[in-house]
Amino acid sequence: YEGYGPGGVAVIVESLTDNRNRTASEVRAAFSKHGGNLGETGAVAFMFDRVGLIVYGDDKASPDDMFEVALEAGAQDVESGDEAHEITCEPDDFSTVRDALEGAFGYPDDARLDWKPQNSVAVDEDTASTLLKLLDVLEDNDDVQRVAANFDVDDNVLERLSA
Repeated sequence: YEGYGPGGVAVIVESLTDNRNRTASEVRAAFSKHGGNLGETGAVAFMFDRVGLIVYGDDKASPDDMFEVALEAGAQDVESGDEAHEITCEPDDFSTVRDALEGAFGYPDDARLDWKPQNSVAVDEDTASTLLKLLDVLEDNDDVQRVAANFDVDDNVLERLSA
């Protein structure tokens, strides 16, 4: 399902269900209740890239070693931070890159096909509060597998909202 949340944030909801009508109505109700609206297929997908995402903890390898092995395996990008290494690749190369990394560093913390936003929408505190409630409701739905959104919230705002 695709739609817009509060503040014009694009949201993609992946689901797996045995009852499409129930899931559609629950997702539609969540969007409506939290200031968003459900869109047609393709309404927001063009704002995201489909990528393979593989995540390793920073204790598995140095950034240089991770970069070297991932690049040789065909990865597009490696982002090494304080806590993790995030490797992205084309969806068609996902299993090849994952297998090469597993051979070098063991099993990843996470490996999946994901939606990567091309651009982010900055949201203020009020919008962020409503948006986070929408995302929580969607993620709590048993039929929803994954939710992707293209928002950016300032760290100070997130800290205030989580307090």
